Amino acid sequence: MSQVLVVVDIHDGHVTKPSLELLTLARRIGEPAAVVFGEAAGVAETLGKYGAARVLEANDPAIDEFLVGPKVDVLTQLVEAESPAAVLLPTGLDNKEVAGRLAVRLDSGLITEAVNIEEGAATVQSVFAGNWTVSAQVTRGVPVITTKPNTVAPEEAPAAGAVEQVSVSIADTSKGAKVVASEEKQASGRPELPEAAIVVSGGRGTGGNFEPVEALADALGAAVGASRAAVDSGWYPHAYQVGQTGKTVSPQLYIANGISGAIQHRAGMQTSKAIVVVNKDPEAPLFELADLGVVGDLHTVLPAVTEQVKAKKG
Repeated sequence: MSQVLVVVDIHDGHVTKPSLELLTLARRIGEPAAVVFGEAAGVAETLGKYGAARVLEANDPAIDEFLVGPKVDVLTQLVEAESPAAVLLPTGLDNKEVAGRLAVRLDSGLITEAVNIEEGAATVQSVFAGNWTVSAQVTRGVPVITTKPNTVAPEEAPAAGAVEQVSVSIADTSKGAKVVASEEKQASGRPELPEAAIVVSGGRGTGGNFEPVEALADALGAAVGASRAAVDSGWYPHAYQVGQTGKTVSPQLYIANGISGAIQHRAGMQTSKAIVVVNKDPEAPLFELADLGVVGDLHTVLPAVTEQVKAKKG
């Protein structure tokens, strides 16, 4: 069976949910080999539990010291050595940059933000702001594919998870952009926005008060999102913006509060499995997408829902 290289994201010492989803998808087209940039010993057991027979550890200081270039070098060398059926990466700003450069380096086809992968590395994508679904397949070289989070439920398939050290050579040309500072994220205890199963977002209707949004998110174990209007007003950090110029999310449940539903925002969330909209304007365009709509003031509705959620949890 052909190998499938699966690039794994690690956050706070844990394998991210989208990475576990990728291991599940990879088993449809071959045998997953997880690629870890950095120390792999602490995550090898988890990776093996979800189907990785091999865990390829690429632990070179240059990978963290320089932007994306060293990762492309590592993956290029692995593809040349392993001749995999495909290279899979979770969608993200860095990973999409890596995927694009890798495809050029390999002279291979590239598919980004797939929502499903089928036998033969055929993919399904949601395009044109989620209005169309298309099937696509790479016809040249080793397919390089990035996938959206929450596309499939991670399924256990115990495998060896044996760690192998990868000997890599980082080219000088890959050291042109050095990381000199990074934004330190404040710990909130909430899941990362792109991988969250539930997202509770706030917009202009919050009036800058995100406390009801955050309270409901915490009660549900959800991530917090924000519309562009809320971000541009300085009410919430840009890192939490959902939309065409922010993050694209596809959770099981998306709760939009005080968000009118401009196309820019819809493009970032309308592939959510279920959408709940709370807005005091009954003509808000986002109601068109809603599976459940509540016409009301979020500052009244959300605290009531939060109390009900907490009561149910006991």
